[in-house]
Amino acid sequence: MKIVVIDGQGGRIGRGVIEQLKSLNLEADIFAIGTNGIATSTMIKAGADYAATGENPVIVNSRNADIIIGPIGIVIADSLLGEITPAMAVAVGQSRAEKILLPINKCNNRIVGVGEINVSEIIGMAIERVREILTIK
Repeated sequence: MKIVVIDGQGGRIGRGVIEQLKSLNLEADIFAIGTNGIATSTMIKAGADYAATGENPVIVNSRNADIIIGPIGIVIADSLLGEITPAMAVAVGQSRAEKILLPINKCNNRIVGVGEINVSEIIGMAIERVREILTIK
């Protein structure tokens, strides 16, 4: 099982996701893919098994991922203050992986119908979805 966590900016969301995934003791490899070095470094500190930074790692690792987790901006070109290139958004969007997209309302992207919940709650919901996918109870 290959779980790819993609994040940008400071990597705070990715860090939280990886910390919680690691606490599940999954039989899975967790790949931290940062859109910048700071995000990648933050996710490495959270315990990612593998890590890389930039556009090409997003493209390459999206090809054979089983699960991709990240803020909704990872499928929107030019989001995360321009850190998501069009090629990154296409690679994630076209991936056969189950995509768990966290509804972060920033950078002029608003998800209507989603209440105002904090990042910790959003991460918890993402981890619950991973548990459902892997039928861990």
